Amino acid sequence: MPEGPEIRLAADRLAKVLVDQEIVAASLELPDLKAFEKRLTGSTVSAVDTRGKAMLTRFDNGLTLYSHNQLYGRWFTTERPHLPRTGRQLRVALHTKTHSALLYSASDIEVLTEPQLAKHPFLTRIGPDILDAELTRKKIADRLLSPTFRNRALGSLYLDQSFLAGIGNYLRSEILWSARIDPCLRPAQVDPAKLQRVADETLTISQRSYRTRGVTVPDDVAADRRRRGMSYENLRFQVYGRDGLPCYDCGSEIVRRNLGSRGIFICTKCQSA
Repeated sequence: MPEGPEIRLAADRLAKVLVDQEIVAASLELPDLKAFEKRLTGSTVSAVDTRGKAMLTRFDNGLTLYSHNQLYGRWFTTERPHLPRTGRQLRVALHTKTHSALLYSASDIEVLTEPQLAKHPFLTRIGPDILDAELTRKKIADRLLSPTFRNRALGSLYLDQSFLAGIGNYLRSEILWSARIDPCLRPAQVDPAKLQRVADETLTISQRSYRTRGVTVPDDVAADRRRRGMSYENLRFQVYGRDGLPCYDCGSEIVRRNLGSRGIFICTKCQSA
């Protein structure tokens, strides 16, 4: 499932073709949304934002197109009148004079006014976006030690979107390995210096994954692996998806454990309690 960096990159693609452009035609295929086609046609896109794994396309008439369920949904951008070849079902089409933005397969789609957006049950429940420019390492450390989160196992906490929005399975595996933290530990049990490292790695790896389009390892490590002929899929992670393979640092076997209802990948030696 795409995580925060992938959703933000998709938003960037949409913004490139939609922001400051007039929508000359809009198609909303879900029956409950049909009435909004006329209201979106003729409006101008003012911004394309993300909140965790939700996409928010904002219009100058005060409406916002909200889309989630990114497990199946996917946005495409294309020059008009071309359409991508896909077996997916078209849900939303926003056409400018020169380009189209097309959302396929997603089912969690709404058109919201500003008051509705402010009260949205998902958006009001989630925490800060992991790629928010105002999110700092100190704010992450403070959240880790807050009464709400300090006694939660880190491995489960890092899938909870109310803690930080946009972190999923590959980010939590990479963050906790880089911080050398046992995912079963609670923030309250972790030495302050090590907890600060968790906060540091949380921000560093999330921002790096966005900047590099999915590579979580340091730039010099990625460059070395490319020189050795490793593919993108094989070089981008330290532990995620590498169960049964040796840890790059200590040589111990990477194992997959179920935590927070999903598999997390760890090195039992590097991340020993």
